[in-house]
Amino acid sequence: MFNDIGGLELVTIVVLAILVFGPDKLPKVIQDVTGLIRKIRAFSDSAKQDIRSELGPEFKDFEFEDLNPKTFIRKQMGENEDLKELRSSFDLRKELNEVTDAVNGREPESTPAAATPGAAAASTGPDLLKKPAAPAPEARTPFDADAT
Repeated sequence: MFNDIGGLELVTIVVLAILVFGPDKLPKVIQDVTGLIRKIRAFSDSAKQDIRSELGPEFKDFEFEDLNPKTFIRKQMGENEDLKELRSSFDLRKELNEVTDAVNGREPESTPAAATPGAAAASTGPDLLKKPAAPAPEARTPFDADAT
């Protein structure tokens, strides 16, 4: 609950509490606050149990955090094996390097169609790997893949 409070912040809160409530009333205030927090947690737990019992056995692992759209999407994406396979097969760096090479007019390192010399002639339809004539280097503006 208070994972992001540092030591200096905690000391500041304690000093302010002593100044505001005084050393004689501070223990009573701390007891009241902790009792209130316990009551709120008990109320929250009983509400969760009531909702789970009303929804049925399909929702036995229901959490209120699942209602947050980010959490729901993250949970659904984490459980989908097809998405994991798709994510592992897609290499963004390779795709970005191919685009950068195409923009700069360089030939890609290796392509499946270029590996077999007769593959382009045997295929029907236009040759999509055919590169247009490159303009003069002095007329070409530099391309920065990181800037796009």
